[in-house]
Amino acid sequence: MTDLVVTATLDGGGAPFRVAATERGIAAAGWDPDEDAFQADVAKRFGAQVVRLTDADPDEPAALVLRGALPAIEAIVRGALTEDAPLEVDLSDRPAWDQRVLAEVRRVRPGTTASYGDIAKRIGAPRAARAVGGALGRNPVSLVIPCHRIIAGDGTLGGYGGTGWVDRDRQRSRKEALLLREGVTVPRRES
Repeated sequence: MTDLVVTATLDGGGAPFRVAATERGIAAAGWDPDEDAFQADVAKRFGAQVVRLTDADPDEPAALVLRGALPAIEAIVRGALTEDAPLEVDLSDRPAWDQRVLAEVRRVRPGTTASYGDIAKRIGAPRAARAVGGALGRNPVSLVIPCHRIIAGDGTLGGYGGTGWVDRDRQRSRKEALLLREGVTVPRRES
């Protein structure tokens, strides 16, 4: 575990985009309107003290990691990057399954998609598409690991996000918008 987690809040275009880092990398990133809840979740995950970047010792390793990553994360949130930034992530608190899935998802390049089943096959578990979806729903580093690029096996949008603060339709709209800014159009499944 880590001793300290440092957080920052960015303009997420309609909702605050919060980021947290340990000395090993970005540990949490996503749209979250409640800063206290975000910090409490990160503190619980890592059993660590959480401080805002503005309150952290500037030489603290986690602060250095976060400060170094913020320009790339800001660009990702704005949609200004054409390739994924090579950011270090800290998934040390995640189960081994989630780490395997997220490592493979990270290989899906901008402007492309893969299905949940594709990811399952790539990690040697071809019957585990639903379990892949579960791991993506638990992805703590939204956009840094681009789970929006993973779609349903029938070529439709599929779901997006875990138990976030927005409803499912809004989550799918966000996924759709993230894909569109990468030049990818994916239809929604007919209800």
